[in-house]
Amino acid sequence: MSEEKFQAAPDREKVIVRTSVIGILANIFLAAFKAGVGILSNSIAVILDAVNNLSDALSSVITIIGTRLASRRPDRAHPLGHGRVEYLSSMIVSAIVLYAGITSLVESVKKIIHPETPDYSTVSLVIIASAVVVKILLGRYVKKKGEEVNSGSLIASGSDATFDAILSASVLLSAIVFIAWGISLEAWVGAVIAVFIIRAGLEMLSETLDEILGKRTDDDFSAEIKKTLCEEPEVTGAYDLILHNYGPDRLIGSVHVEVPGAMNAAEIDALERRLAEKVYAEHGVVLAGIGIYSTNEQDSPESRLRHEVTKIVMEHEGVLQMHGFYADLVKKTVNLDVVLDFALPDRHASFEALREKLQAAYPDLTFIMTLDLDV
Repeated sequence: MSEEKFQAAPDREKVIVRTSVIGILANIFLAAFKAGVGILSNSIAVILDAVNNLSDALSSVITIIGTRLASRRPDRAHPLGHGRVEYLSSMIVSAIVLYAGITSLVESVKKIIHPETPDYSTVSLVIIASAVVVKILLGRYVKKKGEEVNSGSLIASGSDATFDAILSASVLLSAIVFIAWGISLEAWVGAVIAVFIIRAGLEMLSETLDEILGKRTDDDFSAEIKKTLCEEPEVTGAYDLILHNYGPDRLIGSVHVEVPGAMNAAEIDALERRLAEKVYAEHGVVLAGIGIYSTNEQDSPESRLRHEVTKIVMEHEGVLQMHGFYADLVKKTVNLDVVLDFALPDRHASFEALREKLQAAYPDLTFIMTLDLDV
């Protein structure tokens, strides 16, 4: 397996670091001005908005550190690279956001219980309005760069910045309401902001845990890879595609392909190498293992048997797919794999019922079956 395939692209790292630095500077700038406005106007909502900007800046710092560590070359202890460090850094960012949200909510509740009258000036309103514009522009820029280099951290930061602009706009609206009608919504707006910050932190944490635990491969992406595999004339089907994530843009996987039973070892070896190179070139996925399903000749008794067995299997409740069929009528054995729906109350019981159904239909044959996962 080529080591270069598990090293971070230098250009990707530079883009992430440069974009994160811009985010840090912008958020520190906004936090300073908002904190000043909040203190002078005695506005808890503005102060909490400033705290939110500081947490965003700290998140960008963590993103830079995580990217630097993830780009380290593979070594003996970590032969597949250090890409998953980015997910650990995302968990730290999630924890920071959650802490900021919980702290903000506590302070807002205190202000609701013991309210203080804010005092806005024209300058403070202009600063808050300017912050909304800056956050919108920053959010679009960061999200665009994140999509260009497939960085989940940058995409999340960009979306968060856009969302922050909406929150800042709510702070501005509450200030206008107070000036126009003398109704103070400061503490309540602060509480709303805090709830949204907590929600954002929980969503970030959930997404990161999904990556670490191993989530289902995107159906469209999986279909594209299988289509690429089946473009080779010898491949009649591609199944059981499993992808392991070792960091953004670092996927290693395995797959089963169906090929004619008449192929010899040398032909299969050449085919596997072509498939691996083609999938990596077109999709950036390293296929570390390509399993082989042998298929019977067309228009043979075994082929007709496959048609009959397929009809019985696919009529069984909860069956999503059948593959890996190979019959040896001399030895009277039939191999096949079955994929059952996770929604079934007892997949193993359903699988055994299907085995008994096939055995009853063909008592002279021995069915060697495998219960596959719906991946």
